[in-house]
Amino acid sequence: MKMSHYGVLLLAGLLAAGSSQAASPYAGQEKAAAVCSQCHGIRNPSADGPFPPLAGRDPEYLKKALKQYRDKTRVSDIMNAIAGSLTDNDISNIASYYGSVRP
Repeated sequence: MKMSHYGVLLLAGLLAAGSSQAASPYAGQEKAAAVCSQCHGIRNPSADGPFPPLAGRDPEYLKKALKQYRDKTRVSDIMNAIAGSLTDNDISNIASYYGSVRP
C-alpha cells in the first residue's frame, strides 16, 4: 500500500513538472491584461493607434513575432521594449491566450 502511495506521489510530481512547461492561457490572460491589452485590446484594439487586434491569431505566429521583437530582429521601438522583458514562458502563455480568444 505504501508503494502505491509513493507511486501516486511520483506520478503527481511528474505531471506537475511537465505541466509547468505547457503554455497556460490563464497565465497569458493575466500578462495580456497587464501589458498587451493597453494597445492591442483583447478582441479589438483599445487605443486610437494602428495596433492590430491579436484575438484569434495563430499562436505559433504570435510566439515567433514576440521572440523576434524581444531579440530585436523585428524592429519596433515600442514592441522591442515591451517584449524585451518577456520570458519564453510568458511568450508561450500570451500566444496561447490570444490564440484561444475569438475576435
